[in-house]
Amino acid sequence: MDSPLPERPDLNKLKARIQGLRAKTVENGCTEHEAVAAAAKVAALLDQYDLSLTDVEIRQDTCERAEYDTWRKNGIPLDGCVAAIADFADCRIWHEKNQFDERRYIFFGRQADVAVAHYLCDLIDRSMLIEVARFKCTPGYLGYRPAERKTASNSFLHGMAASIAAKLREMKAQRDEAHRATGRDLVLVKAALVDEELAKLGMSFTTRRQAPRTIAKHAFYSGHAAGRKIVINPGIGAGGSDRRVERPGGR
Repeated sequence: MDSPLPERPDLNKLKARIQGLRAKTVENGCTEHEAVAAAAKVAALLDQYDLSLTDVEIRQDTCERAEYDTWRKNGIPLDGCVAAIADFADCRIWHEKNQFDERRYIFFGRQADVAVAHYLCDLIDRSMLIEVARFKCTPGYLGYRPAERKTASNSFLHGMAASIAAKLREMKAQRDEAHRATGRDLVLVKAALVDEELAKLGMSFTTRRQAPRTIAKHAFYSGHAAGRKIVINPGIGAGGSDRRVERPGGR
């Protein structure tokens, strides 16, 4: 990559705001609604920041990568919406393995955009943990036989991820249209920058098909409904925690 340019004061302010929101999560006592509301505030700041720059300034920006560890060797339900998260934040995404052969997501894009992606990934991951815990107290879940309950909880999470991904795609379309209404297409400008930086790194991508899953329909649709209830506004903020999070049935 080219030598980093001096950071603009507005970017420093945005990044500081994102870092301040890292502690305001479901895990630390913030409700799901408050966490999403905090993300929406960063969304507006991000859009204001982008629209304050000229196309030339955006093309002169720098790109970076942000890692989000899953602490799992196999896939997790969040896989169902990370592509939508990356697209929403105008980032590219791929998977890598750490030294323990555990999977991690890699978000690549402008500094502000990868911060958005990381924070949104963390926020949704934590919200999914809260919602599946609630689901496990419902008659619908308790109606499954003990041997079926792991499939039921996973189905709920997959349904929730699918719902959130659909909502993010809707929000992305609305956000892009709002930008185009200003007479500029920021998506194309930012995509050109990211593609150029990836080309310098010699990166290429392939798409893998996911293996079929065993799904408990009632649990899946319950998760889908839970995902639709989450309020996500265009431009959600970022910067998730770098601490480990215990997932259902995990370490």
